[in-house]
Amino acid sequence: MPRTMQALVKKEAAPGIWMESVSIPEPGTNEVLIRVEKTAICGTDLHIFNWDEWSQRTIEPGLVIGHEFVGRIEKLGDGVVGYEIGDRVSAEGHVVCGHCRNCRAGKPHLCPNTEGIGVNRDGAFAEFIVVPSSNLWPIPDEIAPELAAFFDPFGNAAHSALQFDLVGEDVLITGAGPVGIIAAGICRHVGARHVVISDINEYRLQLARNMGASHTINVKHETIAGAVRGLGIEGFDIGLEMSGNPSAFNDMLRNMYHGGKVALLGLQPPGTGVDWDHVIFKGLQLHGIYGRRMYETWYKMTQMVLTGFPLGRAMTHHIPITEFQQGFELMASGQCGKVVCDWTGEV
Repeated sequence: MPRTMQALVKKEAAPGIWMESVSIPEPGTNEVLIRVEKTAICGTDLHIFNWDEWSQRTIEPGLVIGHEFVGRIEKLGDGVVGYEIGDRVSAEGHVVCGHCRNCRAGKPHLCPNTEGIGVNRDGAFAEFIVVPSSNLWPIPDEIAPELAAFFDPFGNAAHSALQFDLVGEDVLITGAGPVGIIAAGICRHVGARHVVISDINEYRLQLARNMGASHTINVKHETIAGAVRGLGIEGFDIGLEMSGNPSAFNDMLRNMYHGGKVALLGLQPPGTGVDWDHVIFKGLQLHGIYGRRMYETWYKMTQMVLTGFPLGRAMTHHIPITEFQQGFELMASGQCGKVVCDWTGEV
């Protein structure tokens, strides 16, 4: 095996990303080396590509980016049990400490010492990646690798949507990015009554309809209040805030039914104002969502796909890694769902 590999690197403190030749990492104790087959582009990767304010205060130049991937185990470090060379795996993108109060209490998704793959440590836009064996998730042969490549954001959607009982409920999703689109499909899959999603991107609203949304709202032309009246309901039982848009968030609060529950995944800008009257007088429950439950969410994702969940409808582009630049441009344009890059040369 060669000692170097190709990887997408944030080489400079400036907009852009670069394909570079870097050293292949070696797995340490309780780690594995994975030969990457597919890597999907995430919104986080786009932030790093654009070199926005968050990236400038978070990312160290020289980082290999990427955290949505699937591949096969190439080498086992000392102490690894339960896996064999050749196993097909994805991995949880949050590497936790294992010794804090939450980790020891069985709540590692709430670990305050979390490191992000492709953010705080080298990631998966590379021919090889090293991850702790405890972060691995086996991928059954029945699941296509291009779908397994974006189980990470699928998990964000599943963690948000499955936070509450959805059966028979009326659900509002604000934000039709890939995670919001997948969340619409999950809500439909598990038995919600009305699944309504709002955005300004008509392309992605159509993807949400394809995934199972029963009603879409282009807020350039329609209102959420109008949808409430049109559906003949008094408000929404469940809200999934995926947009990170203060106006969308407050519009959601205005249109929640009394006693409703809201999961917050979208990151609101600093200083965002909230109309607390709606939260307090309606008795709303707000729940912040970060990552996935380790590893119950991964189990539920796997079983949903194996029982017919149409995850593939969220993927619109499957491209060779050599076309990564076009992939990032697609993501920036918003005229896509999930974009998956192939490292095997078979696309």
